[in-house]
Amino acid sequence: MLSYWGLFLAAFGAATLLPLQSEAVLVGLLLHDPAALASLLLVATLGNVLGSIVNWLLGRAIERWRDKRWFPFSAAQLDKAQQRYRRYGQWSLLLSWMPLIGDPLTLIAGIMREPFWRFVVLVTIAKGTRYLVLALITLGWFSR
Repeated sequence: MLSYWGLFLAAFGAATLLPLQSEAVLVGLLLHDPAALASLLLVATLGNVLGSIVNWLLGRAIERWRDKRWFPFSAAQLDKAQQRYRRYGQWSLLLSWMPLIGDPLTLIAGIMREPFWRFVVLVTIAKGTRYLVLALITLGWFSR
């Protein structure tokens, strides 16, 4: 049970702006117990999606601090990110699994007031598919 909590926390943290890696934890657990595939995928996906929801919530609230001196983004950076999101829209959330751009993308989705239900559906598809592909590669299913 402790390993599932570790996976959940790694996946949750990795989906926020923290520099964590959940993939290594998932691979290690799968190599130890391949029969736990479904439950490990569920735990990893749930943790990662919940972490993305934290980013979305932060995005919803972040605009009120935009003009503060300590705000971590310049107005130009924030405007540029919003313009890109407007250009590519909700479907860009299917890239939320990608390193470097995925986590900020979920934050921008909150800023842009992406409807919660659509956000959750698209992010769950993206992150769940990433974990599934990683698991199948780890277990050698593509080489059979």
